[in-house]
Formats: sequence, C-alpha cells, structure tokens
Amino acid sequence: MVGLGAWQLGADWGEVGEDEALATLHAAVDAGVSFIDTADVYGDGRSEQIVGRLLKERPGLTVATKMGRRVPQEPTAYTLDNFRAWNDRSRRNLGVDTLDLVQLHCPPTAVYSDAAVYDALDTLVEEGRIAAYGVSVETCEEALTAIARPGVATVQIILNAFRLKPLERVLPAAAEAGVGIIARVPLASGLLSGRYDEHTSFASDDHRAFNRHGEAFDVGETFSGVDYTTGLAAVERLKPLVPEGMTTAQFALRWIIDQPGVSVVIPGARNKRQAADNAAAAQLPPLPEATHAAVTGVYDELIRPLVHHRW
Repeated sequence: MVGLGAWQLGADWGEVGEDEALATLHAAVDAGVSFIDTADVYGDGRSEQIVGRLLKERPGLTVATKMGRRVPQEPTAYTLDNFRAWNDRSRRNLGVDTLDLVQLHCPPTAVYSDAAVYDALDTLVEEGRIAAYGVSVETCEEALTAIARPGVATVQIILNAFRLKPLERVLPAAAEAGVGIIARVPLASGLLSGRYDEHTSFASDDHRAFNRHGEAFDVGETFSGVDYTTGLAAVERLKPLVPEGMTTAQFALRWIIDQPGVSVVIPGARNKRQAADNAAAAQLPPLPEATHAAVTGVYDELIRPLVHHRW
C-alpha cells in the first residue's frame, strides 16, 4: 500500500503554501491513498493542522502521528504525563478525540528498552486517547527491541534501495510478531526519483541543504545517509532497470512494495502530480526477480560500505 508522508507539508523541505499542501493531500486521497503519516514536530504542529483540515473534508482516513521530538532528547522526558500533554496537542491539531496511531519519534535508544514507557503507552490506549501505538526508529537494533514488546503495532523504519539492512532481520521479525512495517524515506530524500544531478541546489530551509552531515538531526534522514555524489552515481546505475511505462520514482516505490512484510510505504509529495504519481506505484506490476537482484548488486557495490554498518 502507498500512503503519504506529510513532513514536506510542515517544514524542512522549503516553503509549501497551505493551499498547495491541502491540494496535495486531496490529490493523494483521490488517487487512493488512505494512510497519512505526520508528526507533532513538523512545522511545530503545522502539518498536523493541515491534515486535520483534510480530515474534516475527507473522513475515514487513517492518520498516524508521532511524538517526542519537540523536547530535549532525554529518556527522562518519556513519561505518562508528557505523553498525555503531547497527545492532547496532537488531538487538537488533528481535530479528533482518538488518535489512530501514535509513534515514538526516533527517541533516544534507551527509551526502546524501558518497560515504563510501554506501560504508559498502554495507559493511553486504555484511556481512549490513542487506538494503537508504534515506534519510529533509526537503527535495526532499535526496531528489533521494539518488536519484542507485545503492545507495539507498528515500526517505522527507513527502507529503500539504499537501505537494505532491514530486509535481513527486521522485516522477518515483524512478520512473525504481527507488527506492521511503515517504510519511510522511500525515495532517499528524492535522490531515487532520478530528478537530481550535480547541478541541483536546495533552499537554505531544506534539510537536503542544512543536514547533509547531521547538523540538525540524524544524518540518515537526509539522502538515507548516502553522500550525494555516490547517490547520484548509484541512481544512474539503477535507471536502466526501470521498466517502460514506469518513472524512476515509481520504480523505487515498487521495489519497496515488493518486499514481504511491508505494510505501507510513505513517500512525501510537494504537489498534486507527485502525490498522484506516487500512489499509482501500488497498481504497477511487481518487479522481476532479476531486477531485484540487480538492485542488490548496486547496493552491495556502492552503498553498503557507507550505510550498512551504521543503521
């Protein structure tokens, strides 16, 4: 299933006007998207508020949000009282009584092992504030720690043609535990769309300009942690593998959809056309086994030495 990631509609990707953001959301829903992922920190609530406007016009969608990145990243911040306050704010932003899915937003690693954190999340479910909870992670080890907890419904993890490590242990463990996998950063911050080259420039308020070395948050969130020049070279190797009638971005999304155990992939979009084109990837035929093998070959040669040991 193809959903929509709403980070772009909040902040850190250059300016997106509210009308354009709403038009993008409507185009995604019109194209069949029923799952939207946002977070309380995207634009400090702006993304949630825009998604909340959509919900008033298009009820019945599933909205996942995330919490925890609006405060200093200390394990002691992950308390029931804070969770309630964060949830109250997200419920107001989204205009709902019960949040469909709340995810811990890449918290400090120690949080994933803290039984009290999961007890607090269970309490939020019992109180009707949230219907289910999950985690968003940076590393495969964090994912595996969370999957071992019985109440965890989903794990959100970076998975794309530049991030194959989750295929080894995380996806099989999640499938065995009945935990959903939300694949984020599916286009490696746009690199896997094939639209960029060495002359592309990014706005100063775009994380692809200001976070290339992890200056603001984990560098793995920007171009999947791959240096830009190597990423461009890898994309050129992948382009000949794209079947006729499929864009490079759709090829990258289809590769993820083909992976057993993936519940939903959440590409972002900045305009209506991108939203519709991304959603259409779900209707395209699976890629041949030989193509999957070729993608792995490019990864092993160019990308694995840069990222596999880190996340």
